[in-house]
Amino acid sequence: MRILVVDDEPDCAILTGYMLCQWGADVKVVISATEALDLFERYEDWPPDILVSDIQMPGIDGYSLMRRVRKMDPDRGGNIPAIALTAYTRAEDRIRALVAGFQIHIAKPFEPVELLAVVESLAKRMINPDVRICQPS
Repeated sequence: MRILVVDDEPDCAILTGYMLCQWGADVKVVISATEALDLFERYEDWPPDILVSDIQMPGIDGYSLMRRVRKMDPDRGGNIPAIALTAYTRAEDRIRALVAGFQIHIAKPFEPVELLAVVESLAKRMINPDVRICQPS
């Protein structure tokens, strides 16, 4: 399971990536939407299975990132399952994230077990029903 984490706050990005690695995922962490889009340009080098992205980022925000990704061909990542991980927690923020193309909206600060459950659910529904990410021992 390859997971791309995008968050402009390095500590949050690294912590999220670390937790996902501890659960057995192959994780790449980037600190801008521009870096994430560069990875999608080289999709064949490391095609992510799930995208976890912050919303509030300078330059290209998470909404714009998601809209750009959704315009890509499916074989280049355009249909990647995506999680908005954000401090924007109002109902209208959740709706805006879903309209932009995210499958789910998780509020920061988040419970690690919640993120694991969401990632595992997306993996089962959208990638492979047999995928399991194990909890760390």
